Amino acid sequence: MDIRDNLTSETVEHAYPTPPLAVHPQTTVRQALELMKAEHASCLLVCHQGRLEGIFTERDALRLLASDADLDTPLERVMVRQPSTVHRTVTVAEAMQKMTSGGYRRLPIVDEQHRPTGLVSVKGMIRYLCEHFPRVVYNQPPVAHPITHQREGP
Repeated sequence: MDIRDNLTSETVEHAYPTPPLAVHPQTTVRQALELMKAEHASCLLVCHQGRLEGIFTERDALRLLASDADLDTPLERVMVRQPSTVHRTVTVAEAMQKMTSGGYRRLPIVDEQHRPTGLVSVKGMIRYLCEHFPRVVYNQPPVAHPITHQREGP
């Protein structure tokens, strides 16, 4: 099986998703930042009654901190609403395409009821590629058309 076959047959669940870190919409920015720091998380999924409503990322946090925003503001006022998601049956290739075309560094994985079950990230995708296709990833020449100055082999 070649790389294309794997990417189009294996689901996003093979791309090392992380468990979702969910908070309530009334969680404040301050509380969110403390939780992100404690959990070494780059984002939080904002959920109401278990269903995904938004996402709050480290980029959102930087934007707010740069604007001297009130840290006691609830996340529901500053989160990205209805973030792009993938279902756990989506292939790795489809998730990569969605991440690339949308400029996303992470995508929540949701079930049929729109409850988050995981989070796939660029880091997970890179790990997937490196672990599943080491020859393709690690054995690339440093330049497109290498010139060999010495004979290889006998």
